[in-house]
Amino acid sequence: MTLEFTKMQGCGNDYIYVDCFSGMPENAPELARKLSPRHFAVGADGLICICKSEVADAQMRMFNADGSESKMCGNGIRCVAQWLYEHGRAGETMTVDTLAGRKTIRRVAEGQWQVDMGFAEFLPERVPVQGLGAGPVVGAELMVRGRAWPVTCISMGNPHCVSVVEDVAGVDLPALGPCFEHHSAFPEGVNAEFIQLLGPGHLKMRVWERGTGETFACGTGACASAAASVALGLCPPDTDIRVELTGGTLVIRVGGDRRVLMTGPAVTAFTGSAEV
Repeated sequence: MTLEFTKMQGCGNDYIYVDCFSGMPENAPELARKLSPRHFAVGADGLICICKSEVADAQMRMFNADGSESKMCGNGIRCVAQWLYEHGRAGETMTVDTLAGRKTIRRVAEGQWQVDMGFAEFLPERVPVQGLGAGPVVGAELMVRGRAWPVTCISMGNPHCVSVVEDVAGVDLPALGPCFEHHSAFPEGVNAEFIQLLGPGHLKMRVWERGTGETFACGTGACASAAASVALGLCPPDTDIRVELTGGTLVIRVGGDRRVLMTGPAVTAFTGSAEV
């Protein structure tokens, strides 16, 4: 079987995009595992299926490199919007269904999209996170590898654990990332973000993504990091927060009501086909 695909990236967070308007492949998790390995296959952070929706312009299904399915991907949904726009399937404002709910996306410039990401959720049952208190987990302590890490836990449709550090470059992410991802405090696993405050409204972030490992960017992680910085009083609400990622920069705005807007690029790298 020949699979036609489009390779796209947002701030270096790259996925294999497949037109599934005629139906989802039954072996999508297997396809993600087969096609994602770098140097041995197409190479990507995972697979995203662009599917038909009865009520929105499209539906997005996202599978990590290990085949596990995630409910939401911030960089991925911008690329879905760009794909729909390029293929004449939607206009400059559109809606896309995800397992984390329907998202409204607006084209703000050439290759630039703004996504209404919904509300940042801090309650532990919404993340989910356990063992760190009954109220919002903001500035709590989590023991990882014998060290107490200050953490703020947030759901952006998927779980995040944000830690403020002095220097993100000095974080041993390959060693720490799996320990956060599989920590007993997170029954569904977690995406771990480490952020450094560079100045007013300016963050630097590295991320370990659940099911994938370290990636060049994570849109929901940037949103969670901005929301955490507002909750911790590091950044003001209702202002643009620049989040520097390994692969580029996203602009996040966190409202006083915790609604989050994300603006960033979506780029088509190439199209191709693979025997699967």
